[in-house]
Amino acid sequence: MLHARLKAGLAGALLLGAFAAPALAQDDLVARGEYLAKAGDCTACHTTKGGEAMAGGYVFKMPMGTIISSNITPSKTNGIGNWTEEQFARALREGVSADGRRLYPAMPYTSYSNITDDDMKALYAYFQQAVKPVDADPVRKTELDFPFNLPGEMAAWDLLYANGKPFTPDPKLNDQQNRGKYLVDGLAHCSTCHTPRNSMMAEESDKFLSGAVVDGWMASNITPDENSGIGGWSEDEIATYLKTGHVEGKAQAGGPMADAVEHSFQHLTDEDTHAIAAYLKTIPAIATSKTAQPAYSYGKVSPVDWTQYEPGEGASDTKDYTDTSTTDGPLLYNVNCAACHGINGEGSDDGHFSSLTHNTAVGAETPDNLVMAIVDGIHRESADGNAVMPAFAPETQVIHTGLDNDQIAAVSNFVTAQFGRGDAGLTGSKVASIRAGAPLPFLLKNAAALAIIGFVIGALVIIALIFWAVKRSRKTA
Repeated sequence: MLHARLKAGLAGALLLGAFAAPALAQDDLVARGEYLAKAGDCTACHTTKGGEAMAGGYVFKMPMGTIISSNITPSKTNGIGNWTEEQFARALREGVSADGRRLYPAMPYTSYSNITDDDMKALYAYFQQAVKPVDADPVRKTELDFPFNLPGEMAAWDLLYANGKPFTPDPKLNDQQNRGKYLVDGLAHCSTCHTPRNSMMAEESDKFLSGAVVDGWMASNITPDENSGIGGWSEDEIATYLKTGHVEGKAQAGGPMADAVEHSFQHLTDEDTHAIAAYLKTIPAIATSKTAQPAYSYGKVSPVDWTQYEPGEGASDTKDYTDTSTTDGPLLYNVNCAACHGINGEGSDDGHFSSLTHNTAVGAETPDNLVMAIVDGIHRESADGNAVMPAFAPETQVIHTGLDNDQIAAVSNFVTAQFGRGDAGLTGSKVASIRAGAPLPFLLKNAAALAIIGFVIGALVIIALIFWAVKRSRKTA
């Protein structure tokens, strides 16, 4: 647990402490490291559901194959117990393991490169002294597809894209904004999800924090653009969202962002969440849509006459009551959604069940997050309690028959038409593509074929050079 006296002192000490930390007693150093590990959300990727803390095994399904997170407990046989502080720091900042093996950027070392020496010392102390050793490797192993499993590829990628530098305060920002910059650009690694990636899976720096698709979910544009981003959010609202995962009349967190709230942001001090908010207000605004108003501003409240959607007054065992194949959007909403969200999409009076009007997921230009919320549900424990919405896809739900892609499209279209910007025009195939995630860039999609072509061309060039050399030597003989 975080020491109470450290937590109380973070208001002042951590605001500037990341840049000029005083010498700390060892127990305070470990506690500070625990706080920083939560800021870095280490547990989200290195702890599996029901598994030992930091023992690894989390599965990343990447375009280039499957990456399994490693054991980062202080086990001397299976973890990082034999690592020196210098080796630990190199892994976090440069993506190079103690044995010289290059890590994959599923671990955000491109962001962690800015961690200060003082904070690195605290993190090292925490992982070596406070985390329970687990003497076991993850059951699954990383398996990359050809040609991503060829030696030397990560060294080339790092040379091109892993060029992070230690943090230096921006003289144009005040202390609070610089603290936010340190967290956003570093430990919180916000750009990992919120910045689009190029064909080589590297972040596009000119589109910093302008939004990207992650596991089907849309990581929102969090630049201060008034319509596309969070320009209409106050700093207090941003800080509240980080702590609780929702802001009434704006948005609620689901998917990877819900995990970040649960495991990381809710544990930060109010000073740090406000510092993050203050910094986000200073970055360049990027417009990513042609919308003339923010997504959360859509909220037409029009009473629904549900008598036209009810199956009738017949016996409850008639076909109308037992049919589970309907693609009637209003009927699906009435049966599956209205009990919590209200027949008019108003949500519950206490806000526990969110309103569907003035809701970013419902008013967004693309319905990805609405679809994914229906598919996966919402599961979030945050500073003001638990938020739970059941999953409705057949393979993820546990309490009913589930909705297929055509039904998810139908109910989504009704919700956006009735409570948001208008009918999203979804089809079952479009829902399937949303669930599959962002389409692969050409280079990644055709990497194997391009690699083979490259090898063939290379071989032909070598053969041609050999032939030319032999022919020339014969002429000179």
